[in-house]
Amino acid sequence: MESLIQIFSKYGINISKNQEKQFDLYFSYLIQKNKEFNLTAITNQQEVWIKHFLDSALPAKFFPDFASVVDVGSGAGFPAVPLKIVRPNLEVCMVDSLNKRVNFLNETISLLQLDKATATHSRAEDFAKGNREKFDVAVARAVAPLCTLVEYLLPLVKIGGQAIIYKSAKLEEELVASQKAIQTLGGKVAQIEKFKIAEAGFEEMERNVLIIKKVNPTPAKYPRGQNKPKTSPIK
Repeated sequence: MESLIQIFSKYGINISKNQEKQFDLYFSYLIQKNKEFNLTAITNQQEVWIKHFLDSALPAKFFPDFASVVDVGSGAGFPAVPLKIVRPNLEVCMVDSLNKRVNFLNETISLLQLDKATATHSRAEDFAKGNREKFDVAVARAVAPLCTLVEYLLPLVKIGGQAIIYKSAKLEEELVASQKAIQTLGGKVAQIEKFKIAEAGFEEMERNVLIIKKVNPTPAKYPRGQNKPKTSPIK
């Protein structure tokens, strides 16, 4: 069986033995805590390596050095923890609405000795009230439809910064439906990067990474409360 170092290197991501050890600790703790409450449906080691760790780390090259990064809806730490392991100079803030997950994230930060990493218990729209246009990058993976996600992410991004959004192969149709939301919130599509993960024993995965540049301030009324980004997205 290939090591995590070997798997990552095939996709242009070079990690050290120490970083591999951090991923091993992360995997062990994830599986241990998963027995207490649901963090992931994927528990096979190689499957976690590929579908969570590698998938989260694929766009690492798009994050500027020393960038402040907010991960909205961080869950079990994807993509923020793998990104932080691979790119240690990032300053990462993870936001999640479930306190159990936030406790897990804070314990993981401590276990892996990740500096400049925090986890905060908050809904995205509440978090935005005190953190408007504060971050270089806002990121999300598998959280919500694109037209909803941009309303959570773009208010947090500085002008000149970017939102990096992980999406499946069906990005194009979501993008069409989200054009008005992106423009209204001060964003402009800068880049779409396509990745393919092809590993023996696994079905080929296609991943689109959408990069939206923040070109204008987000109007003060966004993000809206009362779950409106989900129930009535900007169309």
